Amino acid sequence: MSTNKQVNFDDNEIDLMQLSNKVSGFFQSINRSIFLMIQFVLKHILILGFLLILGVGVGYYLDKTQKVYSNELIVRPNFESTDYVYSKVELLKSKIKENDTLFLKSIGIHNPSQLLNIEISPVIDIYKFISSTSTKDNDQNFQLLKLMAEDGDMKKIVAEKTTSKNYAFHKITYTTRVLTTKKGTIDPILNYLENNEYFSNIKKEYIKNIQTKIRRNDEMISQIDVVLNSFSKGKSDNLANDKLVYYNENTQLNDVIQTKNNLISEIGKLNLDLISINKIVKENSSTINILNSKSINGKLKLILPFLLILMYLLLFLFINFYKKQSINFSKEL
Repeated sequence: MSTNKQVNFDDNEIDLMQLSNKVSGFFQSINRSIFLMIQFVLKHILILGFLLILGVGVGYYLDKTQKVYSNELIVRPNFESTDYVYSKVELLKSKIKENDTLFLKSIGIHNPSQLLNIEISPVIDIYKFISSTSTKDNDQNFQLLKLMAEDGDMKKIVAEKTTSKNYAFHKITYTTRVLTTKKGTIDPILNYLENNEYFSNIKKEYIKNIQTKIRRNDEMISQIDVVLNSFSKGKSDNLANDKLVYYNENTQLNDVIQTKNNLISEIGKLNLDLISINKIVKENSSTINILNSKSINGKLKLILPFLLILMYLLLFLFINFYKKQSINFSKEL
């Protein structure tokens, strides 16, 4: 038993010594690496300094001259034209990627070569999607989302392509290399989206129907006013004759007045609809010439020095590796 204990003790002591040696070797390798790094910097200080200054200078120049501007346009597709708008924007995007400046210029875009990209995405507003003028539609939209969310995450559902196209407003974003104007980009894009015979005919009929509805409501209000005036006149005559007359004011008269109020409210809503549907794709708001600082835009003065020094370091390591392999190969021969 004592012999076994002595052997175990010796084994543990050997393991601890090996672990200590490994830890010591690890720290020595770190110290050696730091020393070699310092030695490399001191030996190549002039070249590294030159690359640093060159990278900062070139990067600063590019940041000043190669600016990218973001532009945003909020639109509302009318007459169920959302799919049409998305397809037209995708076509425009492909023309930009192909650098088809002739096509871009033909639709009225100024400086088409400076247009870099265009995207469209929904303005997610789940509350407006659920709420509508119709209580029936409210319930249907809510039940639809509830059903779709049973098999997935609600956040993913509301941003899903099939759901997002049902939102009222959508954001068109495009980037340019130079400052742009509303006349130079936004107006041509809107005119490009507006150019569709099918939806133009729908727009005309839709506007005509609303105008007819407003005219009919005005006529009904005029008829109600005649009834109310005659009622008021009859009541005055009866009071003048000092006769006892009974009026069911809480039923028929109130219903007539409520009908008139409803018609007036509907006319107001229809007039607002006429403002929003006078275009196939109605512009809601726009913001242009936002300096884009995403990705590497505006950061080249920091990135270029790092890249130049990294490339020099990789070149130095490659040359050393090649020399060592050449020497070893020569010895083998």
